[in-house]
Amino acid sequence: MSRTKEDTLLFHGADWDFGAIQRVYDAIEKIALGELGLDVYPNQIEVITAEQMLDAYASIGMPLFYKHWSFGKHFATHEAGYRQGLMGLAYEIVINSNPCISYIMEENTATMQTLVIAHAAFGHNHFFKNNYLFKEWTDADGILDYLEFAKSYIARCEERHGQNAVEKILDAAHALMSHGVHRYPRKKRPDLRSEERRERERQIHREQTFNDLWRTVPSKGNAPKSALSDDRRRALLELPQENILYFLEKSAPRLQPWQREILRIVRQIAQYFYPQRQTKVMNEGCATYCHYRIMTRLHETRQISDGAFLEFLQSHTNVTRQPEYDDPHFGGINPYALGFGMMQDIERICTQPAAEDREWFPDIAGCDDAMGVLRDIWANYRDESFISQFLSPNLMRQWRMFHLMDDPDRPELLIEAIHDERGYRRLRRALSRHYDVGWSDPDIQVVDVDLAGDRRLILHHQVLNRTLLHKDDAQRVLQMVANLWGYDVVLKEVEAATGAIFHEHVAHPHETLF
Repeated sequence: MSRTKEDTLLFHGADWDFGAIQRVYDAIEKIALGELGLDVYPNQIEVITAEQMLDAYASIGMPLFYKHWSFGKHFATHEAGYRQGLMGLAYEIVINSNPCISYIMEENTATMQTLVIAHAAFGHNHFFKNNYLFKEWTDADGILDYLEFAKSYIARCEERHGQNAVEKILDAAHALMSHGVHRYPRKKRPDLRSEERRERERQIHREQTFNDLWRTVPSKGNAPKSALSDDRRRALLELPQENILYFLEKSAPRLQPWQREILRIVRQIAQYFYPQRQTKVMNEGCATYCHYRIMTRLHETRQISDGAFLEFLQSHTNVTRQPEYDDPHFGGINPYALGFGMMQDIERICTQPAAEDREWFPDIAGCDDAMGVLRDIWANYRDESFISQFLSPNLMRQWRMFHLMDDPDRPELLIEAIHDERGYRRLRRALSRHYDVGWSDPDIQVVDVDLAGDRRLILHHQVLNRTLLHKDDAQRVLQMVANLWGYDVVLKEVEAATGAIFHEHVAHPHETLF
């Protein structure tokens, strides 16, 4: 007796139960691992309510996070928009951990649960496990334990020192979060599992480097003007230092050990998110491409119905839609759309190349192994290098891309790149630079400290393209630096090429802050 078409379906209609989730997961896993060759962490899938999803939104996608007033503010804002129908919610949130945790909403239909499992539990999961930036900068094995440690540590600090004191430290640390990362590889990979033990050791040893440094500071005028040579002082302080939170954690003279540990916690979280900031297009492109391939295969093998596949296509099309520049919904380039478009284009180049593709991409054109090429790309590139290497003339024409130059010294706008070979290369270079954090984030470094005098901290902003910091925002953030440092802080905006100083910001500490 042969099985009917309905017998092969993983689910019927919109409703689902946990048995259906298990069947869906097993079917997706077979395609993802067996046909696409994905390599993933073990999966842990948790079903949450819309309110829990809003709560995860508020705490920057980390449901195990510590408490802070800003998370409540974000929760109230998102909840009001959601209840009034002004915004939707993500269908899932995924955590880069081992096991990889995917939170899916109970309000999702069975089709959407299938989609988000394919997208998050396999697409994002594969990218997290294999991309070189995540391997280098994150500790997937230890992040969950570290989040639990951070949450309990900050709760203990609130009990011992008061919620107000802890909140002020967190406010200052959050203001500097984007300047709390190491951009270049260091000697040792982060080991977050050992952080709780190391915190106890730090309490005992009291930051030996910090003590050695500040014992050399002259007393009130009865010591030589400089007890340290310039080179020795900068070596002890590890100057110049781009990681401002790291510098303050190690060297701020007035901070107590518990305050330094909170700075360290915020810095570790900032470092955890740093690879995600550099791989938004690739990460979402990988997950979107994987879910599209998996859902299409489930439909081809009659494991989901025509109606379910149409529901999926409607959602997928909405996610990958790129509004035109004059569309009211335009908000820049949609990373889902660009990432998915480039992944599909690479598949085309590998399987059905044109003569132009063979000229531009001789190493992959016609190789007939699209998944092998994509897996290699997902492992070894970030957004900037990915776009610089693989954005094709074909896709630029499809998207009708052009490069518009706004030179402040010229009264009119200039179209700097059109659809010819030189224009394609200029356009690709310009777009890739748009995703380079070295260009988008201001380069601000601690360059010196006047130990022998008033202990003034000096920072430099290396100005690119004469783009200065927003005056009011810079002053507010600099005030946080001064409060943590405990003495005056000067920020000089310096032209990278000539050393000319464009502007100078000064902040004085608020003595009552800590």
